[in-house]
Amino acid sequence: MFTNSVIDGRYREKREWLTVILQMRYSVIPAIIFRVTFCGFFGGLISLLNYFNFPVTLPAKSSIVPSLVLGLLLVFRTNTAYERFWQGRQLWGQIVNTVRNFARQIWVSVEENEPADRKVKEEIIRLLVAFAIAGKLYLRRQSVNRELEGYMPKQWYEKLKKMNHPPIHIAFWISDYLQHQYERGCINPYQLTAMFKLLDRMVEALTCCEGILNTPIPLAYSIHLRQLLLIYCLSLPFQIVNEFHFWTGIVVALISFTVFGIEEIALEIENPFGYDPNDLPLDAICIAMHRNIEDLITLAPSVRHWKRISVNLETHNF
Repeated sequence: MFTNSVIDGRYREKREWLTVILQMRYSVIPAIIFRVTFCGFFGGLISLLNYFNFPVTLPAKSSIVPSLVLGLLLVFRTNTAYERFWQGRQLWGQIVNTVRNFARQIWVSVEENEPADRKVKEEIIRLLVAFAIAGKLYLRRQSVNRELEGYMPKQWYEKLKKMNHPPIHIAFWISDYLQHQYERGCINPYQLTAMFKLLDRMVEALTCCEGILNTPIPLAYSIHLRQLLLIYCLSLPFQIVNEFHFWTGIVVALISFTVFGIEEIALEIENPFGYDPNDLPLDAICIAMHRNIEDLITLAPSVRHWKRISVNLETHNF
């Protein structure tokens, strides 16, 4: 027997399913509507010519081999695009995890010998978020803007605007800070090595994202696939007009909607770092990192407190 919660859940899933079908924001319909309409009208024209006994028919079996080839090409195109999308998501997940771990290690491990050390440490931890934001802007081919202004001193921000690769310069500032803290004796060699490894992971992840961005699908492949799609959709009415008659235009439009939609989805997600509705939500990811860092800063590290307890215990045991 179903409970009310189960029934309500199934009703909600059904309602959301219908809502998704009618949603236009993330759909590729606006991008392909012209092509689909053109193919549909062309199919209607062929059906009209067939009605007046013009010789506009082709054997239906003539489309078997082209259909198989086109299907394989579309599958390869979609899989390649999604692989790039998923790889980009994994890399940004790596950046998020590394920023969290890196910030925690800096906040807890770096000793504060002077009152000003706390403020400097906060600035460096915020630079971790600045690295992610600068990486997002760099992948979107944008210059440094006010989105980064609140994460660093004014002179750093002005200097960053002149750099060709802002994320790398931010990484330099972070590594320079760590080296300085090691020379001051605020962290030991093992902590320095561990933190440098985390910084390396951030830079490596961004570099891999650049590889995705700078290595698009070969243009010859995209051109050939689109040519085959157009030939297939325009030749389809000649093959089905004897069977569907005046329904030919509608059938051609539906089939065109399917194949053009698959190709458009692949085109949209092959570069997952842009502003398309189906791209990675990099803005939301950066906002989440900002909130994580600000929450961390509200916690007071107790390095000196635990150090005193450790010394007292050792003295007592002795």
